[in-house]
Amino acid sequence: MTTTRRAVLAGSAAVATGALLGTSEAQAQPRPGAKPKPTVVLVHGAFADSSGWNDVSARLIRENYPVIAPANPLRSVAADSAYLASLLATLSGPIVLAAHSYGGIVITNAATANPNVKALVYVAAFAPDEGESLLDLQNKYPGSKLNEAALDFRPYGDGLVEGYIKKEVFHDVFARDVPRATTNLMQAGQRPADTRTLGEPSGAPAWKTIPSYYLIARNDQVLPVAAQRFMARRAGSRVHEVGASHVAMISQPSMAADLIKSAAR
Repeated sequence: MTTTRRAVLAGSAAVATGALLGTSEAQAQPRPGAKPKPTVVLVHGAFADSSGWNDVSARLIRENYPVIAPANPLRSVAADSAYLASLLATLSGPIVLAAHSYGGIVITNAATANPNVKALVYVAAFAPDEGESLLDLQNKYPGSKLNEAALDFRPYGDGLVEGYIKKEVFHDVFARDVPRATTNLMQAGQRPADTRTLGEPSGAPAWKTIPSYYLIARNDQVLPVAAQRFMARRAGSRVHEVGASHVAMISQPSMAADLIKSAAR
């Protein structure tokens, strides 16, 4: 390659890179004089990780929302809630908390008494009252297919046990409206939850003092739609329903992002 050609290609690459960086910086920075937007904290549930929020995060980031999607430890309700509460304590300004599935019980506890949290958003998520457990709410109404037969149990630590959704049922039970090529990867990389979380009682609920929003997944095979409607009604949530599986934030990311933006206004 001639020196001249190298110089031309290098110059073109620099221009292209500069253009991309300029675009990214423009998207990341709010317009001068614009009101600062609340930080959106996205909390995943069991059998999942933060990547389940990727499409929602991308939509929010494009509109200049600060977004954090932390790793939920999935060890116990009390410990996971304390971890999230400690993270929230490092944030200044208003916060919108959004959660999926088990993440709902975590934000319900972590947001209590935090004056910066302006809204809670539940996406096919548990919104328990004080003393209620995940099993109480999952079994309150018929319809859940996430039972013992659907799970693999593996010991860890000193007499502790974690649960995984079995490969053969993962797609149909957890994410039926997501392509199998995607759910195969989700299943392979799923993060297990300590089985103690299932019966652990929740504490004082933040939804009693903080406005809440609920995206109900009508085709949910994990958390029955009747249970979702019951929890949303009890919490006084602003409700949207969507024809989606349990992972509504993956199959319907625009709906989930729009609800979060409504909560952030």
